[in-house]
Amino acid sequence: MISASYDAVVVGSGFGGACTAHTLASAGLRTLLLERGGWPRRDDQDWDQRSILIDKRYQSDSPLLIRQHGSRAFKSFHPNETVGGMSVFYGGASLRLREKDFARWPLRYAELEPYYSRAEQLLGVHGQAGEDPFEPPRSAPYPLAPVALTPPAQRIWKAARSLGYRPFPIPLAINFTDPSRPRCIQCNTCDGFPCKLEAKNDLAATLLRQAQARGLQIAAGAIAGRLVCGQGRISAVAGLDKFSRQPFSFAARLFVLAGGAIHSPSLLLRSGLGGPLVGRCLMRHCNGVVAGIFPFATNPEKVFHKQLCLTDFYEDHRALHGTATGIVQDIYTPAPQVLHHFAPLGFKRLAGLVASHMQNLLCIAEDEPLSENQVTLSAQRDLFGMELVQVQHRYTPADCERRDYLAGKARQVLAAAGARIFKTYRIDSFSHALGSVRFGTSPAESALDPHCRLWETENLFVVDGSFMPSSGGVNPSLTIAANALRVGEYLTEHFDRI
Repeated sequence: MISASYDAVVVGSGFGGACTAHTLASAGLRTLLLERGGWPRRDDQDWDQRSILIDKRYQSDSPLLIRQHGSRAFKSFHPNETVGGMSVFYGGASLRLREKDFARWPLRYAELEPYYSRAEQLLGVHGQAGEDPFEPPRSAPYPLAPVALTPPAQRIWKAARSLGYRPFPIPLAINFTDPSRPRCIQCNTCDGFPCKLEAKNDLAATLLRQAQARGLQIAAGAIAGRLVCGQGRISAVAGLDKFSRQPFSFAARLFVLAGGAIHSPSLLLRSGLGGPLVGRCLMRHCNGVVAGIFPFATNPEKVFHKQLCLTDFYEDHRALHGTATGIVQDIYTPAPQVLHHFAPLGFKRLAGLVASHMQNLLCIAEDEPLSENQVTLSAQRDLFGMELVQVQHRYTPADCERRDYLAGKARQVLAAAGARIFKTYRIDSFSHALGSVRFGTSPAESALDPHCRLWETENLFVVDGSFMPSSGGVNPSLTIAANALRVGEYLTEHFDRI
């Protein structure tokens, strides 16, 4: 049995866990971070499309059981897991929610705004204030300016402008300019891939490394099994080291969950905590990719071009649905072998042949928090003896309406850029999973209080995307980071009372 005691234990190393751990360690608290994945390898295979997208070298040993799109059966899905969480695989998009997106929240945009600015500084975001037509108020400029558009992005820029839209550079947490660290070479293996150079400002390469220098201990391969609770307090987290198969138990005064909107509720459920609201109202955005096929090669230089965003349509459904519509942004095209692998039967050869003539736009639409979209535990167990996690999810007709509306706008832009044939693909992943342990103003409506403390405990907080009561229409990473900085500040200021 491995055992030790700390001031604070953080479970999960994504945006919520890393930002909170960084804050706690910087305040001098003896902090341990548990992460079930291993460290990113940073080798040639991390830029290999087959290795990452087909063979999935970072996939979890424990599958999720997922039932979606009206299916009657659960299907196994192995998500990626690594130190740094999904930041290792994301493309750096760092957008803020807008003021109206906070209508269902127990705090207002103005209360989170200073932490948005701090998160942009810590993550080294390149952006240009004042270009986003629906940009919320800012107290500080972006820390770094955007880089010049590459040819594929210029094509989309000109097409969108010709239609009267106002494209702007996506705020990106990628190191384009700092000579003290490896700089981005603008390759085409960023979104969905670990960065071999560590030029992407993922959390394993930035905040977690900084926090380690300030005393943070990171236990990679540590699978949290359950929380030990008594008299309204968590006393320890128990689990298993997946590499040595040794059980562990770590005691602390403070516990922070940041395993993501699927694993955090499952840990609470295994521990008998949180009541009937835990695991419910799971969201993930209603996303789709519109592919345009052009009569010419769209990216012969194979350069990075996830550089443009369109928010012109963000508020188009607010009056009708009470939600944001969402955004359209540029996204890369996978390699021919990847398209061939994932294409349906009968289209595999064609998909591979047209890959070099494709350019894609991603549509991110807000989705509704339905109670029946939930995370539960299965009677089946994984190879570590823990219950498998079940995920049930469906979209509402209004969710799909918003996505399809954005897809229509994306087709207009691609057509103006020269595309002749179009295909829309829905996205089935849970990379934007949100909302399964929501915060609010009372235990009747939420699992967490406004400081993200589990209502029934004194010393357990949840800081990943599961705290969000609505999803908005942008990548949630920066919002999760900002909230974690807010909660981390509260924890350090009130640690003696906690």
